[in-house]
Amino acid sequence: MGTNTDVRASPPPRKRLRTEVASNPQTARQEPRLFAPFRALGLITNNVPFVLQTRSHKGATDGPRIHLVTCLGKAWAMWEGGKMGLLFVGPDAPMPITSLAMDGNAVWASSGPYVIKYLRGKEVERFTNPLETNLTHILIFGTQLLALTEDGSRMLVWDTSSGELQTTIQFEPGFTAIMIHHPATYLNKVLVASSQGSMQLWNIRTQTLIHTFAAASLLTSPSNTNSTAITALARSPAIDVVGIGFSSGEISVYDIRADERLMRMVMQDGGIRALSFRSDGHPILATASSTGHIALWDLNSGGRLLHLVRGAHDGAVTALEWIPGQPVLISSGEDNSVKQWLFDSPTDAPRLLKFRSGHHAPPHLIRYYGEDGKQILTASRDRSLRCTSVVRDSRSFELSQGSLAKKAANLSIPIASLKFPPVSALSFSTTRSKDWDDILTAHTDEAVARTWTMKDKRLGKHVFTLSGDKKKGASVGSVKAVCVTACGNFGIAASSTGIINMYNMQSGILRRTFNIGPCPANVPSRFRLTPNGKKKEERCITGIASDALDRVLVASTLDGTINFFDFHTAALEHTLVLPSAAVSITLHRDSGLLAVICDDLVLRIVDIETRRIVRELGGFRGRILDLAFSPDSRWLVTTSMDSIIRTFDIPTGRLIDLFRTSSVATSVTFSPTNDFLATSHVDSVGVYLWANRAQYSEVSFQSIVEDDVVDVALPSMQGVAEDEALEALSALTVQEQSTDVFVTPPQLDGDLVTLTLLPRARWQTLLNLEVIQQRNKPKEPPKAPEKAPFFLPTLPGVEPRFALEQKQAEEKKKKETKRLQRAAGSSESIFFKKLSEAHAAESSDYEDFFNYAKALSPAAMDLELRSLVSIEAQQMFLAALTHRLHSHRDFEAVQTFMAVFLRMHGEVLASNAELQHDLETLADAQRKESERLLELLASSLGTLSFVRDTM
Repeated sequence: MGTNTDVRASPPPRKRLRTEVASNPQTARQEPRLFAPFRALGLITNNVPFVLQTRSHKGATDGPRIHLVTCLGKAWAMWEGGKMGLLFVGPDAPMPITSLAMDGNAVWASSGPYVIKYLRGKEVERFTNPLETNLTHILIFGTQLLALTEDGSRMLVWDTSSGELQTTIQFEPGFTAIMIHHPATYLNKVLVASSQGSMQLWNIRTQTLIHTFAAASLLTSPSNTNSTAITALARSPAIDVVGIGFSSGEISVYDIRADERLMRMVMQDGGIRALSFRSDGHPILATASSTGHIALWDLNSGGRLLHLVRGAHDGAVTALEWIPGQPVLISSGEDNSVKQWLFDSPTDAPRLLKFRSGHHAPPHLIRYYGEDGKQILTASRDRSLRCTSVVRDSRSFELSQGSLAKKAANLSIPIASLKFPPVSALSFSTTRSKDWDDILTAHTDEAVARTWTMKDKRLGKHVFTLSGDKKKGASVGSVKAVCVTACGNFGIAASSTGIINMYNMQSGILRRTFNIGPCPANVPSRFRLTPNGKKKEERCITGIASDALDRVLVASTLDGTINFFDFHTAALEHTLVLPSAAVSITLHRDSGLLAVICDDLVLRIVDIETRRIVRELGGFRGRILDLAFSPDSRWLVTTSMDSIIRTFDIPTGRLIDLFRTSSVATSVTFSPTNDFLATSHVDSVGVYLWANRAQYSEVSFQSIVEDDVVDVALPSMQGVAEDEALEALSALTVQEQSTDVFVTPPQLDGDLVTLTLLPRARWQTLLNLEVIQQRNKPKEPPKAPEKAPFFLPTLPGVEPRFALEQKQAEEKKKKETKRLQRAAGSSESIFFKKLSEAHAAESSDYEDFFNYAKALSPAAMDLELRSLVSIEAQQMFLAALTHRLHSHRDFEAVQTFMAVFLRMHGEVLASNAELQHDLETLADAQRKESERLLELLASSLGTLSFVRDTM
């Protein structure tokens, strides 16, 4: 929109173009204009051990309630142990949480130099380390809080009731404290473990060191004690006995009162990360290693190994806890999962009872599934394909790849090694999802495409193998792109050698083959392959898509071409040559727009009907990773290696929003219901939702420049239930509402005359109100009804008679008294009050008064003008008309009011000398404004006639 800075005021004044609204100098906003951080999905736990709490209520028949608190980075989550349902999530701490503890209803978390206390998910108290160093381990010890510093040289003791720092215990040089443990029945005493393999018993009240347990007595081989650290401590049901785990894999059951080791066990694979003693009467010790295995030891048999659960977690196990009084073991791991293991008998192997898990490697490909916007398909480098629920975390699941656990146990190998390679391409159609497989995937460096069924949550029935010439020595490339047609009947797969095959999703039979042909002659030479060898005809397919009606198949190649095939005849109809290599394509089937990511950092949009490039979007400072259309195909959201998420307006081709995240977003997807944008990032295992502000508030779609980028933190897990969170979206508003340039301002220019937006009939009615009333006057008085209504009162007697006199007497009693009549006569109307207030305030344009006057009906305005009988009231009204004429506003309204007012009170105005000056001022203003209006009309008519004659 152009700007015009002409400010000449010489007559006649000319109409000017509207100037653009000045941009706000404060370009840095706290949040993006279009998307607001909402919440994170798929986060269960991390490497910080969870905290278990059991609660028993008097009279309860369903057993104790189990609560788990897991760490989510800077936040924590509380889970209900019965069904592993999420109760609530705490707010973000200033720094990542390093340790958790529970005390009744309170949750304690150490974050940097702070220890924060939460009640019902809200921060209520915060303790600060006076040394300003980070705290690593905390322990609630009665009314005291114990914390270790990061360097392991000090232990701080706070009083939780007063919040005061009671004391600081300094450890001797060569002792690096890493863990605190309270042995049962030991009053005011705690065990402190070190990274050197030794252990000390301290009295907190007297601040004295009672005893030191040397590493030589705890370990079997003292020669290796320098590199062996204590990594786990556990309390046993027996008094004075604790379990100690070392980084070397050795386990000691130790009597701290007698300073004697009772048993010794060793796990061969990795160091010990967690220990837990069974508390329901069976002497069993559970240990977990850094490789994800869980071992069960029979303490009655001298520490004999009962069972070894290999691959219990895909990463290191961070915590183990037996539920008190139950044969259930809870474990958590660095693979972002919490699992419950049930022991049907003391000697049987444990079986997985229930679990809650997510990706344990960052997802690199996410796509919304279905049309309701409640599920997201996510693929990760952990070789899994998961369905993440947006509505409820308990509905998320991993699509099964078969009975891998049994195979892995038989072969003694990790489950992850048996899974398929990571998914590299994904496509689906929900049209026939209830009948047969509906998802098709391609995997890294594999020459096959696989089908999946969402209904059964598992791998599908068919594997589509792409093979070209069956001659000996023919190269077989990997599948690079897949597509499921909109009807759900066909699945199409394309390979790196130029093979495009179409299969039936129900039967798995090959139906059609599309021949990409040789490379066109007009393709730039730098994209051509070397002519020598058999690779001359091999053209790598980078993307494939089909339209909504199965008429056109579009395929992109690495040499920079977009190829259009007839879907039914498989004939190549058209080839569009791009100036750069096509990395991937995405088709919006409803609009027929094809977005092509090119290697020259330009995003090109192709219309598949005209088969031409209709938009070119640039400005990227890094390789484009992924894109997503909005459901109405108006927006295009992109992510690139510069860690910026951009939103383009497709009709105008302009950038309307961009924000920078703390880590690069690897994939983006837009909800089919247009309410959320989902992103995945390189350093997080979660999926992050961003609420679309345009769904809940008015958002300006002005174009912006790259310098307007804002840094935004990733969304966090919310501390409210899902339903409340969705309802809270209605309150989303933009912090800075920019002026809409498409809304007409009240006054375009000071030299122009502005009319009201009211219809002409209103002013015509006010001018001719007397004529209209005379015309609508009834010709004859109304006649009395022949028969009186049944509800009139009657008099007693033989003949029916109505008590009319009695009713008239009651009406006379209800008439107002003279005092009420005088009070009503002396009261002022709202019209007169607004006129008096504007006159007393010496208003320049009487804006409020005229807004009220324009809202009155013609009959009400006529009555108000007739009520201006005093000299003072008439003077104020004449002044109001004069000021409104000077402001060049409401010209026709002022003319109507003036004509009616002069006609009503002309004789009074002429006979009073006090009003002579006001009338002369009004006449002068009226003359000037009339001449101005005539000049504007003449200028406009002259311009119009000139344009009409020259056309």
